[in-house]
Amino acid sequence: MTKNIRAHYATGLAGKIVAARLLPGTDLLTGIEEICKENNIQFGSITNCFGSLQRTGFFYLIPKPDSSVGVGYGDLKVVEGPIEFLNGTGVVCQRDNQYELHVHGTMCDKEGIVFGGHLVKGENPVLTVDLLITEIKEMDLFRKFDEETGGNQFYPVKKGEPLTTVFEK
Repeated sequence: MTKNIRAHYATGLAGKIVAARLLPGTDLLTGIEEICKENNIQFGSITNCFGSLQRTGFFYLIPKPDSSVGVGYGDLKVVEGPIEFLNGTGVVCQRDNQYELHVHGTMCDKEGIVFGGHLVKGENPVLTVDLLITEIKEMDLFRKFDEETGGNQFYPVKKGEPLTTVFEK
């Protein structure tokens, strides 16, 4: 049984939805960023994302005893394709006034072996990917350094409010 329940959160609304297909050779994360820029979406949710990749580059968690939380990302893992991109999900955030997507994916290789992790910008050229991006309104989504975990984390903030609401129980 969990002793503590803690969360940062904000509430907002869903805005426009953009449906897109990324074409061969486009980097997955860069393509999503460019679609967001083209459609004036600063913050959003990647609500559907699947297709196929030429190759994939990602990180996954490994034990790191020196880390404040005991884990961290290992070295970049690259798997050559073709890759079936089963599902991708994530958030469109900002850090230092620049896009910073946080996207995780589930994939399988040509042998049907399933794997996944935190997708890396510039390392996931697509064969074809279908996706839906939902704009988030009335709140801002940031990625910033978190002292407790020692890494960049997700900070949703209600638009016009200086700090995230903190829920502790």
